[in-house]
Amino acid sequence: MLNFPNPNRSFDETRNRVRFWGYDRALEISFFVEADALQKLSPEMITAESGFLTAFDASRKQIYEAADYVYVHGGRKGSYAYSLTAKDF
Repeated sequence: MLNFPNPNRSFDETRNRVRFWGYDRALEISFFVEADALQKLSPEMITAESGFLTAFDASRKQIYEAADYVYVHGGRKGSYAYSLTAKDF
């Protein structure tokens, strides 16, 4: 099970996604939530940096649960970066 003690997140304007981090013991795992996933979670969001970050914050619990599931069941052991898309929610 992952831990998410770091509440920081950032917007990747180039790839139109939000980045955050989870921890598996001493390992830092990077996660990215794609725009389609955030729009599914928060259909009324505005498609600008502030809208993406607000949608992330409003759906943080669901996002963390999806990240943990994808990490544990995703079949990519040894990977340190995962992207969450709309199908993950």
